Amino acid sequence: MSDSAKSLSEQILTALNAVLGEACSAIGLHEPWLTSSEQEAVAKCVASGWVSSVGPEVTRFEERLAALFDVPYAVAMVNGTAALHLALELSGVMPNEEVLIPSLTFVATANAVSHCGAIPHFVDSETTTLGMCPIRLESHLQQVAEVRNGSTYNRQTGRRIAALMPVHLFGHAAQIDKLAEIGQRWNLPLVEDAAEALGTRYKGKACGSFGSLSGTSFNGNKIITTGGGGAILTNDESLAKRAKHLSTTAKLPHPWAFVHDHVAYNYRLPNLNAAMGCAQLDKLPVILQNKKVLTEKYRHAFSGMSEVTFFLQTKDCESTYWLNTLILPPNDGLLRDEVLSTAHAKGYLLRPLWQPIHTLPMYQAAPRSDLKTAEDLAKRVINLPSSPQLIQS
Repeated sequence: MSDSAKSLSEQILTALNAVLGEACSAIGLHEPWLTSSEQEAVAKCVASGWVSSVGPEVTRFEERLAALFDVPYAVAMVNGTAALHLALELSGVMPNEEVLIPSLTFVATANAVSHCGAIPHFVDSETTTLGMCPIRLESHLQQVAEVRNGSTYNRQTGRRIAALMPVHLFGHAAQIDKLAEIGQRWNLPLVEDAAEALGTRYKGKACGSFGSLSGTSFNGNKIITTGGGGAILTNDESLAKRAKHLSTTAKLPHPWAFVHDHVAYNYRLPNLNAAMGCAQLDKLPVILQNKKVLTEKYRHAFSGMSEVTFFLQTKDCESTYWLNTLILPPNDGLLRDEVLSTAHAKGYLLRPLWQPIHTLPMYQAAPRSDLKTAEDLAKRVINLPSSPQLIQS
């Protein structure tokens, strides 16, 4: 390790120690905060016998999610990937079409496109939000796309570009209004990947409410968890009904007959998981407040370090800081790995950004814009332990 890298790693360890204390055992990235309230909710659900994909807790969870995301309808799903997959299908994405997504995101974003039989089309990110860059998106479309008969086509591949799916990263909002405007100009349905944006607001409006359809996640590492789980969010009643139908094997209502009218999915969230979700929503205000306190502690601890940047929300965003984020100075990736190795050795389980999806073997041939910003950020961004209960340690 170079002297400069060693010095920076030691400074980061000092800041982590100031916020989190000594790591007597490993401090994870984002662990669920589960107490007796979740145990009681699940136990009541078990006692009721309603444990599978129908039940009162599912309905209650959906109603509360809709209110939280500022939409009329939420349809609970078995996980976030399933929610994104079905949202894309409902938006009209067909096999052998393309969907515009960022390369800097969790692989589930691209996999949801692939589950439709479609092809991810990667767009570069921006440093101000870490989300898809509206300027680069518009420039790229001008270079490669054309509108024919009301639909947008990739001139280079001949395929229809069927949707635009931005992602809100780490609890921060992408410039979703500008991205939505571009989508409208190019006749591209907007599907928001709000898997990491529960509670995040952009210009006063909830992330997940800008698109015709959105998907979110309640995995064990999210702000609230149902164990596994996700939801489709929409302002359109017909889309909500279709989502519920297709996620319940497209079974037509009947007292005993099993008649299905579409090739569909078993994607509904079990009542058991929804019960846990409702208990988690009860404590959401405390979770978000704790995370604000933790973020402020991090901000203060890193404020004197000129070589690194503690990533803060933009003026238009009310972030939940799902994962607190540190940006290292430009490097070839070795500095990032040295910092991670040093921190892990001390029990602080920091994490790098995901490997850009366009570099993964199954997506290397996918269409893309110039991705220089995404590739640079992937070498420099580190996530810090962000569990809400860490302020109690």
